[in-house]
Amino acid sequence: MLIAALIATVGLIISMGFFMMGSLPLLVLQHDTPLDGRFIRGLFNVYYRAVTITGACGALGFTLAGRPLFAAVLCGMAALGLVGRQWFIPRMDALRNVITAENATAIRGFRRLHIQGMLINFVMLISFCYGMTRTSL
Repeated sequence: MLIAALIATVGLIISMGFFMMGSLPLLVLQHDTPLDGRFIRGLFNVYYRAVTITGACGALGFTLAGRPLFAAVLCGMAALGLVGRQWFIPRMDALRNVITAENATAIRGFRRLHIQGMLINFVMLISFCYGMTRTSL
């Protein structure tokens, strides 16, 4: 079970890293069309699902392997993925539905959500990787 937990942990790190690298170039988009918003929203949706699923699988694996500290950390990551999806996606949907080239407020709000999501992911990724280097299996 430890191998499965480690594979899930690597999957979690890869998904967070991929999202970080994949969402950064999207900041060049103007965010002024519903198509831009739909694409970015879809990326966030996939990201939060990946964090939730890989975190939960890792937590289960570490629980079965008798590593409660790692299980708790990965359970927390899964919970952050779940909460993040329930918080970000509805807000993105609300703004995405009113985005037009003339609606500067909606564009700014959507861009702000995009940046906030990236910053939260960055903090999660750095914290998780740092914490993993400070403990031993």
